[in-house]
Amino acid sequence: MCNNYTVNNKTEELIKIVLAFICVYCTICWKTYKCRSISANAPFSILIENEGLPFKRNEYVKSFRSDKVYDGYNLDITVGRKWNTLAKRDAINRIRKLRKIGAKELPPPYPNGWYSILESSDLKVGEVKSIFALGEHLVAYRTRERNVYVLDAYCPHMGANLGIGGRVIDDQIECPFHQWRFRGSDGKCVNIPYATGVCQGSKLRTWLIREVNDNIFLWYHVNPAEAPWPLPVIKEIENEEFVFHGRNEFFVNCHIQEIPENGADLAHFKAVHEKSILAGGINSATSRWKGAGSHHWQAEWKPCESPYKHFARVTLKHSIEVTSKLHMFEMDVTGEQIGPAYVQLHMKSATFGRIKVLQTITPVEPLIQKVVHRFYSQRILAPITKLVFLGESVMFERDMIMWNHKAFRKHPQLVKEDSAIKLFRSWYLQFYSENSKTFSEASENLDW
Repeated sequence: MCNNYTVNNKTEELIKIVLAFICVYCTICWKTYKCRSISANAPFSILIENEGLPFKRNEYVKSFRSDKVYDGYNLDITVGRKWNTLAKRDAINRIRKLRKIGAKELPPPYPNGWYSILESSDLKVGEVKSIFALGEHLVAYRTRERNVYVLDAYCPHMGANLGIGGRVIDDQIECPFHQWRFRGSDGKCVNIPYATGVCQGSKLRTWLIREVNDNIFLWYHVNPAEAPWPLPVIKEIENEEFVFHGRNEFFVNCHIQEIPENGADLAHFKAVHEKSILAGGINSATSRWKGAGSHHWQAEWKPCESPYKHFARVTLKHSIEVTSKLHMFEMDVTGEQIGPAYVQLHMKSATFGRIKVLQTITPVEPLIQKVVHRFYSQRILAPITKLVFLGESVMFERDMIMWNHKAFRKHPQLVKEDSAIKLFRSWYLQFYSENSKTFSEASENLDW
């Protein structure tokens, strides 16, 4: 652990932090201005949205470009979270051709657990959304009473997609093709306007939903009788003590397991995340800003005991080394891994308070993961939260470069210092069932 220098005078410490923040903020603004003038030929693209100053919501699309060879994503992302699906698929297929993914070693692509399929703000009263996730075509809608229902998307009558043109009527959704209506609570057909009755047994599959922490979670399990574990509520978000400050959104080309496994890969923190955030996410090793304050990490990962066997925890101590004797932005971070695809990050600093970050992973396809981070804190902490927000985005980009170009190793060659990785894999096995879809089975379902 590094020998941290502490400043006794809190006012002096705060002044140093403010000055450092101003320097970092000015640099980021300069780099942001450059990013806005860059074309879309990026190794990958990230949609970043902020609440309040310094950026307006739905305005800033951050794209990076490198003259070096990083055959990753080249997505056409536009304002309002709309992006060109064909461009995405073309880019991802290009990656697949250029690297060996270790397909024969891959675990099932859709582990059992809770998945965020929508953010709460994305589904307004009376609105219908078409969703493709976990290899399933789904329709989600919100009633006037603000209840959310999710059903299989295709009508059993003639196969229309209820998510495209469907209409909400009371607690039901109406098919746009022939106006058959299905009840959200049990999926049963309750009305056929041109018939004297309804078809007995005509129904759509319904999915278990929980709406907590500004996310709509869906319970996915290959064994329907399996009871879900509870989702912990962050009281500061639910009672609005903490406000939403922004979000980022990434599409990663890897198996879902590799993303949470990062928290147990303790050696990678120094190798990937030590250099200054001013060095950026791509080519950080050659950036002239790489030495502008290095990040120091002390990390530990361990699973939780019964009855919270579906939970794991990573604890981090973070600081930025300005000089050998001066460390700033000291922060304790606790990451709670809740099932296979949801993380709650609790950041705490004696100097500037607490910040919450929610990470959700949603498999779009077997090797395409949608990753979203949402940032919350007290309103007064907006400037600090913005800095954490942008810093986390840069750090995640560095991990993306690894994930987008690596092969999965079912039996990696580990040393004793990698024991947390072995422990993580043993813990993560609980989210796979004997009858879970294999990678081959899940990939075949995409042909149509």
